[in-house]
Amino acid sequence: MRINSREELNELSKKYKKALDMQHKQILICAGTGCVAGGSLNIYARLKELIKERGLKLDVILEEEPHGESIGLKKSGCHGFCEMGPLLRIEPEGWLYIKVKVEDCEEILEKSIIGEDVIERLIYKDDVKSYSKQEEIPFYKQQKRVALEHCGHINAESIKEYIAVGGYSAAAKALFDMTSEEIVKEISEAGLRGRGGGGFPTGKKWSQVLSQAEPEKYIVCNGDEGDPGAFMDRSMMEGDPHRVIEGMIIAGAATKANNGYIYVRAEYPLAVKRLRIAIDMARERGLLGKNILGSGFDFDIHINQGSGAFVCGEGSALTASIEGNRGMPRVKPPRTVEQGLFSKPTVLNNVETFCNVPFIINRGADWYKTFGVENNYGTKAFALTGNVKHTGLIEVPMGTPLRKVIFDIGGGVKEGNFKAVQIGGPSGGCLCVNEGHLDLDLDFDSLKKVGAMIGSGGLVVMNDRSCMVEVARFFMNFTQNESCGKCVPCREGTKRMLEILTDIVEGRGTMEHIELLEELSETISATALCGLGKSASLPVKSTLKYFRDEYIAHVVDKKCPGGVCKALMSYKIDENKCKGCSKCARLCPAGAITGEIKKPYTIDNSKCIKCGACMEGCSFKAIDLV
Repeated sequence: MRINSREELNELSKKYKKALDMQHKQILICAGTGCVAGGSLNIYARLKELIKERGLKLDVILEEEPHGESIGLKKSGCHGFCEMGPLLRIEPEGWLYIKVKVEDCEEILEKSIIGEDVIERLIYKDDVKSYSKQEEIPFYKQQKRVALEHCGHINAESIKEYIAVGGYSAAAKALFDMTSEEIVKEISEAGLRGRGGGGFPTGKKWSQVLSQAEPEKYIVCNGDEGDPGAFMDRSMMEGDPHRVIEGMIIAGAATKANNGYIYVRAEYPLAVKRLRIAIDMARERGLLGKNILGSGFDFDIHINQGSGAFVCGEGSALTASIEGNRGMPRVKPPRTVEQGLFSKPTVLNNVETFCNVPFIINRGADWYKTFGVENNYGTKAFALTGNVKHTGLIEVPMGTPLRKVIFDIGGGVKEGNFKAVQIGGPSGGCLCVNEGHLDLDLDFDSLKKVGAMIGSGGLVVMNDRSCMVEVARFFMNFTQNESCGKCVPCREGTKRMLEILTDIVEGRGTMEHIELLEELSETISATALCGLGKSASLPVKSTLKYFRDEYIAHVVDKKCPGGVCKALMSYKIDENKCKGCSKCARLCPAGAITGEIKKPYTIDNSKCIKCGACMEGCSFKAIDLV
């Protein structure tokens, strides 16, 4: 079972690749969290049952010594096109079937696995044409997948398939062909910046840890990912766990660290499960533990589960949590690279950062710099959610314009026109159409100039029916609930800001409230202890900057332009449309609607509880918000 040398790894890679090629059909069923919730595992079970009933040779685990052609049935990671799940890909044709149901399985087996026919009703269609091949679909065609390369294309629970597609070859190269200094230099020259927040140069961080005299060092992978609407790291841990492990091994070799920790939130049970499977498999084959590949280098990885505290995404709070203490940030300096986990020098990067490392080592810094823009090289994964037609997981070169992401890849705005996008979660800001942000490049430096940040990569698209004041209140509510409470600016400041925003959306706001929000935003940003606290007010600051008129409408006119804030809404019956059917009066739970049959009814807004039942139930569209 153990792989004792680089030569053995290379031979196994050829052997497993040959075994993969013997699978004349491969069925890759998306087994990421989203598709699993949609029933993809039932589809997997049904196909497995049908294939066995037909007496066909089936591989659910890659055979080391294949005997003839077979059908490979695999649980892959996230395919990315989440809006269209459950998803099923058939190789070697590259066909992608969308919104697959259990009852489709027999037809898929007969026509597309045993036969050679595409099932038209299961392929993606837009207003222009139909697309049978995954890579031709506009959602995929305009992406460049590096960190997500294997997600959806290999069995997420198979180390053999990972080795077959070149897995662990970068680790072998780093261990046998490069010194620690050369590894750090390659990462530095590639310009890789941390993909979990502000974009700190990865090579610089590794260099700082390498230079520490302390012999005991640690590699920590931040898989906490607490931002609402973000699921990039989760998908990588679920879909390509060995890539994460390989990146950490290389980081260990680069900094002379012998132990690694992956910190994953307990709300990611599938990611935890697949990481554990991958770590056990890697240990069995000598790719983790003592004397990796006979190189003399020792490195092992442990998993720690977090309890869902958003603040544990901050480095010092995360390491405190691993140590068994309450997850709270500490004053810096000293920084994590000097005194991190167990007060030892520590490399702390997020999942996506480590997933980029094997590519850089194998293909070189110059190759990596062919993607992206100056000082922002490579690609970035984003979770595209909200009022966009094609929600899902995407990866594009750094510097890709926001317009291309939303309209070309995402298919445009759903139910209205584009208004804004919240980027970077609670730590980010809003970008809006009025300021020309649609043509803004998505990279660290361009976003910083307009008061926003990439953060982990969540993109929540909003249409013109959204209320930006309520958006700010939502994120402030999240931040206030997740504050660790250690420093006064974050603990008390976010609480007060939330109270003010609540007053505004509930009709009690004043112009003085707006001024106070601005003062509090500046104070918290300047005085909070950690990066999360300092960025807590960004959603408020950006919405005040770009949507000030909406705040004024709330406090002066007592109106919500988006028609979202219930306390500021009132309903009115159009006399010309009302037929006097009395349905609205019968639906009203508060008895606020009165009138006579066959005559226009009226609403007493002093009694109205603003539930919207009347508006939804009116067959004549006679009731509107005013």
